[in-house]
Amino acid sequence: MIEPTHFESLYPPNTRENEITKIISFIKEGSSCQIIGLSGGGRSNLLGLLTYNRNVRIKHLGENEKWFHFVLSNFAEVRKKSLFDVTKFLFLNLVDSLRERDMQEEHQKALAIFKESLNLNDELVLFQGLKRVIDLLAIEKELTVVFLFDRFEDYIPTVTPEFFTNLRVLRDRAKYRFSVVFSLHKPLEDLIGQDLLLDFYQFVAGHIVYLSLSDKIGVDFRISYIQKASGKTLDKKLIDAIISQTAGQPNLTRLAVEAALERDSINVILNSGGVMPNSFRHLNTLKNKTLKQVQGDNNKRVQHDKERSLSKFLLEQKPIKAALLDIWKSLSPEEQSLLVHSSEFIVQSSNSYLENVGLLKNGKITIPLFAQFLKQFNKQSSNITFDLNTLSDSLTSSEHKLITFLMHNSGKIIEREEIINAVWTDNKSSAGVTDQALDQLIFRLRKKIEDDPNNPTHLQTVKGRGFRFTP
Repeated sequence: MIEPTHFESLYPPNTRENEITKIISFIKEGSSCQIIGLSGGGRSNLLGLLTYNRNVRIKHLGENEKWFHFVLSNFAEVRKKSLFDVTKFLFLNLVDSLRERDMQEEHQKALAIFKESLNLNDELVLFQGLKRVIDLLAIEKELTVVFLFDRFEDYIPTVTPEFFTNLRVLRDRAKYRFSVVFSLHKPLEDLIGQDLLLDFYQFVAGHIVYLSLSDKIGVDFRISYIQKASGKTLDKKLIDAIISQTAGQPNLTRLAVEAALERDSINVILNSGGVMPNSFRHLNTLKNKTLKQVQGDNNKRVQHDKERSLSKFLLEQKPIKAALLDIWKSLSPEEQSLLVHSSEFIVQSSNSYLENVGLLKNGKITIPLFAQFLKQFNKQSSNITFDLNTLSDSLTSSEHKLITFLMHNSGKIIEREEIINAVWTDNKSSAGVTDQALDQLIFRLRKKIEDDPNNPTHLQTVKGRGFRFTP
């Protein structure tokens, strides 16, 4: 028996069952989809299950599993790269995936086409080669090719309409045997808008799979594996307390368990006994309560103290604080403002994104550790500073051109035509830009820089004249 080479191959086959069922349903109908989840929520792990865990694929595809070929591509590796480099990256991932699946004949043919296409160092020739390999797999071999685009948000600042046009070309050739699964922290429509996505939009529009905050089967397996690998075990009560604090969010739970295993003394938090209240200030209360009631109150107080001690311990761990900060930074200014301005973290206003990714439920923050983190968080650090180096990581090229132009004309009233000429710099392309396209771009930028995009304070509309930007 060949030893598994990827960690995801070890997971139970029913890990992330609900999400994978939805993804497979889109793939079977020849559509593409988006996996949306919080930072550290297990998106990469889910794509790894599809790629490397044959038992997972068999559970969801049965005997037809052999007709589906999954290709994993981590877009963090091609951040800020050109379309040529990205095409080469995807081509190479496809070739390597055939080798890993032990498809020797197909691998040799694909590798020969890749080398031949790369010789001329020409983008068009390289893409033609990629099309030939898709033809080989999807048409000749009748395989359904599924590209899994992990951390696609890292490529957003560089993505162009041509990228999605190329995906459309590949899909048109393979028809129902070609799909793409995009993994992001926000839906594509919110990050880039329909104008960039236009050519591929019909295949992915509305096909969103939100990752649940926790997957008990996957979390239980991970905790068991960590304990086995470390040669140490944690008290079940402590594990339950950690999961209560992290709400089972995969990354936070893993980091918390690892931190607890490194500190054996953490068990004292859960094993310390309570003290019966006997001071004079409790006498009047005790007169009116039975011993059972007093013990119940004491137990509640002890449990509260334990939870507070555990929360304090976890928030002192730098990796955990970094993970919590990653969640915070992935939220828009509007979402951040909603959370930090809530009273005792009971959120009065609804927010569909925060509810869909599981961070809010019934108006309450679902991760107690994150709620405590927000209490400690310096509100000043959440204010937007209009530093292009900071903003550029979350902006498309058009949004980056827009904010740059606005910053250079801060305080001035800028007419629509001026903005169009600045953003769509090519005279040929700017000639056909509609007011609707500009309004969509303006609103997308507002969603990334404003506390309330519907009532902007930085990028304001001056009725009948244009726009004014104030940092």
